[in-house]
Amino acid sequence: MEFFSRKKTPLFLIVMLATLTTLALGQTRVGFYQTSCPRVETIVQSAVAAANRANPGVPPGLVRMFFHDCFVNGCDASVLITGSGSERTAPPNSLLRGFEIIDAAKTQLETACPGVVSCADILAIAARDSVLLAGGIARWQVPLGRRDGLVSRAADTANLPAFNDPVDVQIRKFSDKGLSTQDLVTLSGAHTLGTAACALFSYRLYNFNNTNGPDPSIDTAFLPTLRNLCPNGGDGSTRVALDNGSENRFDTSYFGNLRSGRGVLESDQVLWGNPTTRTFAQRFLGVRGLVGLTFNVEFARSMVRMGNIEVKTGTQGEIRRVCSAFN
Repeated sequence: MEFFSRKKTPLFLIVMLATLTTLALGQTRVGFYQTSCPRVETIVQSAVAAANRANPGVPPGLVRMFFHDCFVNGCDASVLITGSGSERTAPPNSLLRGFEIIDAAKTQLETACPGVVSCADILAIAARDSVLLAGGIARWQVPLGRRDGLVSRAADTANLPAFNDPVDVQIRKFSDKGLSTQDLVTLSGAHTLGTAACALFSYRLYNFNNTNGPDPSIDTAFLPTLRNLCPNGGDGSTRVALDNGSENRFDTSYFGNLRSGRGVLESDQVLWGNPTTRTFAQRFLGVRGLVGLTFNVEFARSMVRMGNIEVKTGTQGEIRRVCSAFN
């Protein structure tokens, strides 16, 4: 289950992949704050590490938050804005966690270098660091230079990838953002970390597609476990590990669980049911006869690609003083 989790990926390879992707896109760059705020990554890492010590279940939510931010009007920290009608209030974002970590890092950065570091860049760094704390890849370099957006509307979240999207819809939504099918499978692998609320998948356990029965793709030996954690009509806010047996470790066991019918979200499990997406999952698992993919390397690459979706740079947007409110 941890075929690639112990393999050391050369740091220079990850840095090279990130840098080449950045140069090709020509939007953000590694070392953006080298002169203006040289301690930015150390400060963010410290905030994420402190949160991890208090509750290891919270930092993985930052990867999800980064994803939800980038897929709505680009990676511009619009998901952090509070107030009526903001992205943060939309149903797909109602269960996001870790906002206080970004706020803590921003407070420290405003003391160290006021008005310099965007909330969008803080979120990008924090997402990377939450993976590292879970035993993930060597420290890949995060291209920086994003500006914070000036718009945050709940209505704009309508096209976020959803927990019940079929594969073709997921592929289209990723393609619309310039991401490939491989990126889809790779970034879905972030579900090797963290949890999901029962409300997002309990329908699979009791009344799938109005059948009064469970989703047939669920492993019958795993079904009682999920039903015990999420009783019919129970508390929908109860959280369940997305990667059974490995929720706090960054490894390939998520893909192994899909193979075994133990994907918790429908949008995850259907990746194994589609020949194209299943092949990528198999390659991460090192299935014989297929050219292998190293999850560590590919995840870094896909995170860099996603982090450049519709970014605002230069004089666009603003640098917020407080991440939860426009200046």
